[in-house]
Amino acid sequence: MAEHPVHVAFPGRLVFVGFGSIGQGVLPLILRHVGIQPSRVTIVTADDAGRQEAAEYGVKFVKHALTQDNFRQMLEPLLARGDFLLNLSVDVSTIALIKLAHEKGALYLDTCIEPWPGGYTDPNTPAAQRTNYALRQAALSLRKSHPDGPTALITHGANPGLVSHFVKQALLNLAADAGVDAGNPRHREDWAALSHQLGVRTIHIAERDTQVANVPKKLNEFVNTWSVDGFVSEGAQPAELGWGVHEKQLPPHGREFDFGSRCAIYMMQPGAGTRVRTWTPKAGAFHGFLITHGESISLADFLSHHDGDKVVARPTVHYAYHPCNDAVLSVHEFAGRNWRLQEKKRILNEEIIDGIDELGVLLAGHKRNAYWYGSQLSIQEARKLAPYNSATSLQVCVAVLAGLVWTIENPQRGLVEPDDIDFRRNLEICMPYLGPVVGAYTDWTPLHDRNRLFEEDLDKTDPWQFRNVLV
Repeated sequence: MAEHPVHVAFPGRLVFVGFGSIGQGVLPLILRHVGIQPSRVTIVTADDAGRQEAAEYGVKFVKHALTQDNFRQMLEPLLARGDFLLNLSVDVSTIALIKLAHEKGALYLDTCIEPWPGGYTDPNTPAAQRTNYALRQAALSLRKSHPDGPTALITHGANPGLVSHFVKQALLNLAADAGVDAGNPRHREDWAALSHQLGVRTIHIAERDTQVANVPKKLNEFVNTWSVDGFVSEGAQPAELGWGVHEKQLPPHGREFDFGSRCAIYMMQPGAGTRVRTWTPKAGAFHGFLITHGESISLADFLSHHDGDKVVARPTVHYAYHPCNDAVLSVHEFAGRNWRLQEKKRILNEEIIDGIDELGVLLAGHKRNAYWYGSQLSIQEARKLAPYNSATSLQVCVAVLAGLVWTIENPQRGLVEPDDIDFRRNLEICMPYLGPVVGAYTDWTPLHDRNRLFEEDLDKTDPWQFRNVLV
């Protein structure tokens, strides 16, 4: 990029909690696009990863793992009114940090809702309570105990986060192509009504990572292009998806929630052990993992169209993720160990020699069948655009940057989700870092080329029924 505009000035202090691949990737972007002195930035993290980078940028680096017993002691002296707590950690409670930030009058942002260690995988905890649905309900409950006040933007990375903005832009694109006057939707019900009017029945967050490295995965090693701990945690949670009102039957092992808005369901099996069919423009049709993600729930809730108290339309929404090939091998080995993590972990970055991360949203079931809109960022372009990044991490990092800028610009909004905020402002900041951002129609459906080898029990009257998508 020839110029690096400063999007907003920030006079307060910025505290990172966690400094893994996303923290390391976003630091240069923040110092590039936010008016803040490096001396006002502090990193608090559990290990030495990124220490050299912090020194390069003149940022204070504190190695100290946060726990339930010590997090207040560590963070309270670093935060005051008008400061910013940026949570990019794992195994540190999101709700605990939001409460602390609110008490101190500080702004807050994270990329997912995290529990304390064991919250995702404790076998003594009922499966329904280990879900992102339950974690989201707990976070949203803070709106009652912590109304208004400093902005806390939750789950704003690439996905969840950026993809919610993709969905809004895709809906407007669909409307324009269909000759539908979308007007200027601003509120939740405006977007839900537009989605219903266009006939959107399902939304896949469809991602195919084709990045390859010159150092292949080794035995007893988990390899990924972003946080291994983050991927393993969400992959071990129950598979979850937003549940459309048009769906005729629960999937095998499917369960409904008995609390909250009941906009989603979960399955009694891990997301990393559940596969679904999907499509992206470059990859074509493929099988992805149905990994639980916050946007699958928040988008389904956001796009629920009501007639009085009754939900009359809601799309089925889920993630469909094919990570890089070495990560797929890692997942297979992880599963074969009965979901016990390998002894060695490696995040790919400098080893990557080729490939793209094709991340977007597939809106389907409407008159033109299916429309994908998203980013096709290559490793080559990612390296030209920003240091310390792969294609995968840069898509996340620029969304963190955009969310941070929006939060600073809107400091008194209380607790909000990506679906609640200005998608245009966020896309404006993200677009220069996303490579080609394209929209593409397809006639592919989950029924394509089925029954060729074996007869299957398919619902041919509705190709986008989830039973047809599930592998």
